[in-house]
Amino acid sequence: MTRKFDFLVLGSGIAGITFALKAAKFGKVALLCKTTLSESNTSFAQGGIATVMYEPDNFEKHIEDTLIAGDGHCNLAAVEKVIREAPAAIEDLLSFGVDFDKQKNGHFDLHREGGHSEFRILHHKDNTGFEIQESLVRQVKAHPEIEVFEYHFAIEILTQHHLGEWITHHTPNIECYGAYVLDQQTNQIHTFLSKVTLLATGGIGNVYLTTTNPGIATGDGIAMAHRARAIVKDMEFVQFHPTALYHPGEKPSFLITEAIRGYGAVLRTLNGKEFMLKYDERGSLAPRDIVARAIDNEMKIRGDNFVYLDVTQKDAQTTKREFPTIYKKCLELGIDITKDYIPVTPTQHYLCGGVEVDLNARTSINRLYAVGECSCTGLHGANRLASNSLLEAVVYANAAVNDASKQLDMLNFVDKIPDWNDEGTSLPEEMVLITQSFREVEQIMSTYVGIVRSNLRLKRAIHRLEILYRETENLFEKSVVSREICELRNVISIAYLIIKQALLRKESRGLHYTVDYPERMKKETHR
Repeated sequence: MTRKFDFLVLGSGIAGITFALKAAKFGKVALLCKTTLSESNTSFAQGGIATVMYEPDNFEKHIEDTLIAGDGHCNLAAVEKVIREAPAAIEDLLSFGVDFDKQKNGHFDLHREGGHSEFRILHHKDNTGFEIQESLVRQVKAHPEIEVFEYHFAIEILTQHHLGEWITHHTPNIECYGAYVLDQQTNQIHTFLSKVTLLATGGIGNVYLTTTNPGIATGDGIAMAHRARAIVKDMEFVQFHPTALYHPGEKPSFLITEAIRGYGAVLRTLNGKEFMLKYDERGSLAPRDIVARAIDNEMKIRGDNFVYLDVTQKDAQTTKREFPTIYKKCLELGIDITKDYIPVTPTQHYLCGGVEVDLNARTSINRLYAVGECSCTGLHGANRLASNSLLEAVVYANAAVNDASKQLDMLNFVDKIPDWNDEGTSLPEEMVLITQSFREVEQIMSTYVGIVRSNLRLKRAIHRLEILYRETENLFEKSVVSREICELRNVISIAYLIIKQALLRKESRGLHYTVDYPERMKKETHR
């Protein structure tokens, strides 16, 4: 079956839904969800969304904090754009019904997180992402111009390659015409044709053994774009959240928001000693890359599996009111955070790299845009400042709609795309081949491509990965397409890109730390 839409949106987090709601003013929108409309990385975001609200804060301070966290690798134009357009982005969310916490005087209640010099984090308790997701979902369900396709999984984006043309990374003017999409409920593969396609597929967390990301985060958009010869960059900058709840066997890992350290929580070793001031004068409020490496180092020195986060010195009732989700989760495990220390450990959390885009969210492929975690705007540089990601998603979704809507009347559907050809394929003999390979990718990445790296580890990882790549491509060519085999292909592609780009960076910067090049080569100027 072939379906035609003006806009094809792959992903239903804050980036995809914001784009869909804005784009629906200009044409018909197909919104594809890998599972349900409500499941996304957005819904797992606890902390909030950063924006300048009140004095003494100002744009210049927020810009400077972002640049410092990005460790000299930010795109200055992107930083300026996102932070100066933040108030308009917040107004959009408020208009969609998002409810941020307020004080008794009517002012928004603002948190402060690591790396921020001021209180500027809008939040809804400690489940801001869930509040945003549910508010946006209500708007989408009520919109007549948006058709939602749940349990629809994009396999490949369509380009001239599918018209029989040979495409390389050097081919000029590659164009996107839509995507091949697997309907997981019928196992049928449909052709979705579009004038404009948006990648909003989220993160890559399940490339690693432990992550705060939901199970759907397998880097699908980045992998598809890479296979279509889009430019992908900064993949070496993988952010590990310093404080995920230590509860072995639970996936995704439960996130202990950065805001709790802004509130006053302190990191301690298992014998109760505070240690962050040894690593940074900002102590527990240092940026995430510094805190994660410090925790990693303390655990290795002492042979411990976790450290403690101590919020017991704060008022118990205030803690319960400000962090009800964390309080409830920990209490279920026998930990009363008003009296007991919280066991935490660094866990994969966010990717600062992705499909390269310009200030209009355009990728290097015409008619293809990318927004959110799967994109690389340059805002985050080598390390994301806390709570900048939700903001980036809204600002760049708006930019993409503004740019795409101006071109819509000049674009046509490309009708010559053939149907998906699965002739000669069969169901894989053993699903265990796929699940075992997936586990091997997770083990390789967690063992060799974590917080601290080395050339030896990275080269060993890529050698192991090459074997899995050959086995998986052979299996894919012979098998009936399934979500599982596609996700395996995608995580292998993502792992390869992370390792390859990590090997090319002959220095330590931001989230990429290697024992072979512990210093920066030079101080980069902001791009």
